[in-house]
Amino acid sequence: MALFEWKSEFSVSVTKFDDHHKKLINLINELHEAMLKGKQHSVIGKILNALADYTKYHFAEEEKLMVAYKYPGLVEHRAQHDAFVEKVADCIKKYEEGKLAISLEVMNFLRDWLKGHILSTDKKYTAFFAANKVA
Repeated sequence: MALFEWKSEFSVSVTKFDDHHKKLINLINELHEAMLKGKQHSVIGKILNALADYTKYHFAEEEKLMVAYKYPGLVEHRAQHDAFVEKVADCIKKYEEGKLAISLEVMNFLRDWLKGHILSTDKKYTAFFAANKVA
């Protein structure tokens, strides 16, 4: 069973971003499965880096649209993105140095952060983008 399942309640009504969120959920599930199966350090490292890279791409795409439409919550939203990117980069660094194991605690953090971010912060832009006819 996957650690994190996509549900319709996660939809932000911007297809591109819903697809991004699904991809992030899949990467978290892939990392979780690799952890459970005791995959090699290099395999887990590769998935972690893919998750970090895709997260940065997704955040940049959200922020680009927010700037284009002058989304009023951009500064706060970007601050949350930056804090998460920094936290993930720190996890990767510690993992590569052998100072952090990919544990259930790490997996729960990734799942809970993304879930909370989508349901609270990202949901705030749903009506704004709908009003601007962004789907």
